[in-house]
Amino acid sequence: MFLAVTMFAQAQIATNIYWVQFTDKNNSPYSIDNPEAYLSERALQRRANQGIAIDEYDLPVNPQYLQAVADCGAELINPSKWLNGVSVRTTDPSVIDAINALEFVSTVRNCPNNPEAQLLKERWLANEMKPAAASRGLRGFYGGAEAQVTQLNAHLLHDMGYDGTGVIIAVLDGGFQGTPDQTCFDNMREEGRLLGTKQFVYGQTSVYTQSTHGTSCLSTMGAYDPNNMVGTAPKASYYLIHTEDGNSENIIEEYNWVSGAEFADSLGVDVCTTSLGYIDFDMTQWNHPFEHYDGKTAPMSIGAEIAASRGMICMNAAGNEGGGTCTLGIPADAEHILTVGAVDDSGNRAYFSSVGPTYDGRIKPDVMAMGQGTYVASGYGSWYPYYNGDGTSFATPVLAGAVACLRQARPYATVQEICDAVRTCSNRAENPDNQYGYGIPDFSQALEMLHVNEMPATAKEIINVYPNPSQGEVHIALKEGAKAVVTVYDFMGHCLITYDFNGLNHTTLENRLNMLDPGVYFINAVSESGSQTLKLVMTK
Repeated sequence: MFLAVTMFAQAQIATNIYWVQFTDKNNSPYSIDNPEAYLSERALQRRANQGIAIDEYDLPVNPQYLQAVADCGAELINPSKWLNGVSVRTTDPSVIDAINALEFVSTVRNCPNNPEAQLLKERWLANEMKPAAASRGLRGFYGGAEAQVTQLNAHLLHDMGYDGTGVIIAVLDGGFQGTPDQTCFDNMREEGRLLGTKQFVYGQTSVYTQSTHGTSCLSTMGAYDPNNMVGTAPKASYYLIHTEDGNSENIIEEYNWVSGAEFADSLGVDVCTTSLGYIDFDMTQWNHPFEHYDGKTAPMSIGAEIAASRGMICMNAAGNEGGGTCTLGIPADAEHILTVGAVDDSGNRAYFSSVGPTYDGRIKPDVMAMGQGTYVASGYGSWYPYYNGDGTSFATPVLAGAVACLRQARPYATVQEICDAVRTCSNRAENPDNQYGYGIPDFSQALEMLHVNEMPATAKEIINVYPNPSQGEVHIALKEGAKAVVTVYDFMGHCLITYDFNGLNHTTLENRLNMLDPGVYFINAVSESGSQTLKLVMTK
């Protein structure tokens, strides 16, 4: 496990934990035909926007199976519908024998803690990288975060109005100590954009304990304290999810993460950022050898792939293990996520940033962002509010915030389209390698690459614009309803026209469209029944 700067509570020796794997989802009360029973409206809309069908992965674990396991005497911890199992806690071997005897249980995996390994981990954490005194550099709008924001040209998206508004980001981490008291999140709280929290390690306890690491990661995106610190997605909304147990290094934490990602998916989260990674565990039989790094073997990598297939854009830190051959942490090997390495403010790779390739020969990391000398908020109150920290842990959310702004600008783009655009617009895209991946992305270029933002097949047809392409004469008709709000954007996403259209006043709107210069434009129509976006090409 790697965390850039971490303060953990005193270790506690846990009772034995097990992973119970089920064989199927037969006789479930849930149905693919009724996804409203287990997915939010927003989650369903995200799938509809990207043309993703509901499938068996979406079905919750059969509650009858869970009850049967509980009846055997085990304490249920976290079920996972994607992996079709549940983590449980017990110290009684007879309970495990009873669970193994259930006809719908395929395997029971023992995931014990090692007290001596926990003590060694505490000593290692005590010598981990210490934060440096804050150096704010430029004292403009972004304050000390100026370099990390502008390195990605995320500020250009902000200038266009793409600041994360309406986008939901889930931060999966090891704790968010100090977040409630950090003033750079005041605006987030005042505007109701801190949507909720969820604990997957200690049951119903608060996420605001154990570690300040999540607080610092959150600040690189969500901080809004002009002239002190503004992050890469200062107006996005956030869920804070605790999956990492700082008191041990146990493979059950990978299962915790998958449950956390499922929770985020069910709420309709758009972007999922994780600054965790797993290589070696307290119990060495669960360590990940090189052959596990194929994107489809480790539990967390499998979960990350399924998360991406649900329409969430997932980012994970590459790791802080330095150079060599595949020094990545799981799930940085997952194929359809963005694995993020660290550079300094000059674009040079940080010495600690982990490298690929994966076992099956794919380039990793995918891209780079500022993770050396990154300006972050602390969790230690007003006496020590900001500092400069090192770690791919910080590079990852810096990039995730910029991706959230891109998602805001291009709501119908698929995960694959956005990830491909981010890679392609990076400064080493013509010659990628396992040190830098595709390089440092230019998000203003990524926005241009995603300009073909066509109406999805499932969207409502509200207006008709013709001829298209047009040589200078444009007609527009309202196809349903009494009225719609029509907004016209240029190629770079600037709003040019906003018009209350009732169909009878088409001449005024057509005259304004006819005055457009040659180029590509996007017309968005919103009515009571939904929204539609289409592309207009002017060739005159």
